[in-house]
Amino acid sequence: MPFARLSDLAHFSPEKMQKNPILDCPQMVADVYCLEPGQEQRVHAHAGEAKMYCVVDGRGDFTIGDASRTLAAGEIAWSPAGVVHGVRNAYAERLTVLVVMAPNPNLRRE
Repeated sequence: MPFARLSDLAHFSPEKMQKNPILDCPQMVADVYCLEPGQEQRVHAHAGEAKMYCVVDGRGDFTIGDASRTLAAGEIAWSPAGVVHGVRNAYAERLTVLVVMAPNPNLRRE
């Protein structure tokens, strides 16, 4: 799909954070992460991929390495390969985040 509206791709679940796919190609993968209040993506790292978060709606607490910051709509954070990162929605409103990883982790050859 060469065109899309992010709001049409955003789907939330009361059980856990949702990763809604947008793009999956050899160069990168992109998703819309949807977090209800209290949900999180636990801090973790990817050995061979960088990740960028762009807040679309709401606010979230982002961790990149040893740094943490609250970001709101229009703000971004990025993690180089091998650096721990994660996001938590500690606020009353929903959080929608555009996430891009490169290169595509689904094509990693073991």
